[in-house]
Amino acid sequence: MRDPNCLLPARNMARRALEALSSCFGFAFVLACLCATAARADIGVVLSDALDESVAKVTSAGHSAVYFSRICPETPVKLRLCRPNEMGSVISNYTTLGEDQPFEWNDVSLSIFLYGVDDPRFRPLIGLPQIKRALEENYRKEYLAAYCASEFCRTSNKPEWRFMVGSTFERSMYVFVVHTSVDQDLAFIKHFNSSPNVNHFNGVTRNCATFVRGVVDFYYPHSAHADYFNDFLMTSPKAIARSFTRFALRHPELDLRVLHFAQLPGTIKRSSQARSGTEQFCRSKKFYPPMVWFAPYGMPAAAGAYYLTGRFNPERELEKHPALLESASGTELDSAWLQAEGTTTDDSASHQREQILGTKQEWKQYHTDLDGILDEAVEEKIIPGRDYLEHFAMQLEKTATPLLGPEGGAWLEISKDGQTERLGVSANDILEPGSNSQLAYSVLLVRAEQMLKNPEHESIDEFKFDWQLLQSGRTRIWETYAKSCASTQARQPMLVAARP
Repeated sequence: MRDPNCLLPARNMARRALEALSSCFGFAFVLACLCATAARADIGVVLSDALDESVAKVTSAGHSAVYFSRICPETPVKLRLCRPNEMGSVISNYTTLGEDQPFEWNDVSLSIFLYGVDDPRFRPLIGLPQIKRALEENYRKEYLAAYCASEFCRTSNKPEWRFMVGSTFERSMYVFVVHTSVDQDLAFIKHFNSSPNVNHFNGVTRNCATFVRGVVDFYYPHSAHADYFNDFLMTSPKAIARSFTRFALRHPELDLRVLHFAQLPGTIKRSSQARSGTEQFCRSKKFYPPMVWFAPYGMPAAAGAYYLTGRFNPERELEKHPALLESASGTELDSAWLQAEGTTTDDSASHQREQILGTKQEWKQYHTDLDGILDEAVEEKIIPGRDYLEHFAMQLEKTATPLLGPEGGAWLEISKDGQTERLGVSANDILEPGSNSQLAYSVLLVRAEQMLKNPEHESIDEFKFDWQLLQSGRTRIWETYAKSCASTQARQPMLVAARP
């Protein structure tokens, strides 16, 4: 086995330095896209995956919310137009928000809803329960203190305002977006700020999906509706997303676009796709025995209803109308924007989709490249073996204590053998000088590996940013070896975290 201590070629070091430099430019580009003020007003139906808890274990219905590009929270229960460089917000209701008053809805900034932080530069790269709890507590102190003073609201895990902080820790989601006008936004703000915000949640007749239907119908009457046949006389999140999408397709001037946000890699249980009622009966094997025993004719009826009238695949809608968050120039990389201008062709639309979603060849190449990087990491004893990464995140969960930096970025403290190492786990902090280089590299390897395994991964541009971070972390590892070589110290394995 080759020893890289003093044999690392100079040209490799130069190449990796250039890779690190390129990552800085990639980082700046992503931040420009994320943080710029929206040039146009939008509203979007958020369709969140189902969690494996409570009644969702049976229904797999998921959750529904509303995204605004130009409405922001003055407080969690008061709306205003966004200021420059704000990203918009998400408004939602739950069974009970658990706050001191029985509010029907809360509104949070988009970045807090997705990542749990105000500034997307400090979004976490790995999902651990203790990181999410720390972000929830920080949000409660900063924004919710006036509405969450009781011990139950402050300390219990049951209040559902917590679902609105760092939602991508727990599930993936699609957002079906159309244009609005500023006048529509102003009318909505006036209406909601003056209406009673009192919770009357009912799982059958007044749930999160009916709330979303009321919001989008305020903008576009009859744009969303229930599918009582497939959802057994209830309103489901998937029915609202499906009907809203079909309404937008019938009105091309609304410029339908679809955003996708993948669940963070980590130790939190993976979410599952939201389903309608008949779809759950058809696709969930746990319903087969009782259906065959108690209602043998029910299964064919449910299957017929679903396949004839209830099918809706959010991933396919994403492939047809992909989009990224709007850039500062107001021009987005999505085929729907070109179609609205009347300049698209089949080839150009396909090209735009490939720019956002990537091609099979690109994703295949990333798989191949990551295999080579993992083999290198094992060969050079940076990690003990490929199976090390399977347990690395769980080991962090067991041994790490979360801390938040002054900008809200998450850090972890890991104690081992009387020594304490610090690890930045936000996009901005992971490669900072105070962050342990081997642990940071392991986090980036875990993130890349899990993202590539997920068939509903993030956009190709977002993954390229992750990939540039990985390359920079790789460069930093080799720089550490080079310093070791220069000081003529014997090479030692750089393993700080306990092996599984």
